[in-house]
Amino acid sequence: VQLQASGGGSVQAGGSLRLSCAASGAGVRINIMGWYRQAPGKQREWVADISPDGTTNYADSVKGRSTISRGNAKNTMYLQMNSLKPEDTAVYYCKLTVPLGMNYWGKGTLVTVSS
Repeated sequence: VQLQASGGGSVQAGGSLRLSCAASGAGVRINIMGWYRQAPGKQREWVADISPDGTTNYADSVKGRSTISRGNAKNTMYLQMNSLKPEDTAVYYCKLTVPLGMNYWGKGTLVTVSS
């Protein structure tokens, strides 16, 4: 299983970004998919996840500003982030969890939000 996150960049506060996580070797629609982030000097934290049945969950810090989704045709997961804040600055990672509980991580993509 390989995951490739992309879509990060530098934006001003209030801007938007859409992160993508392309998966190979496992389906994004049949496994639990999640986004995590790690800010400089801080531990990695959970951001959002989506279950095979489409149930989504969000951390309070991004709730109402972010939407996690899966592509219909592509084996890709997305995180649409709006109203970005400087505190959203972090490296964002995607994770795939198979039914047996094994986790797969992709390399992160850096999001930098300037005030």
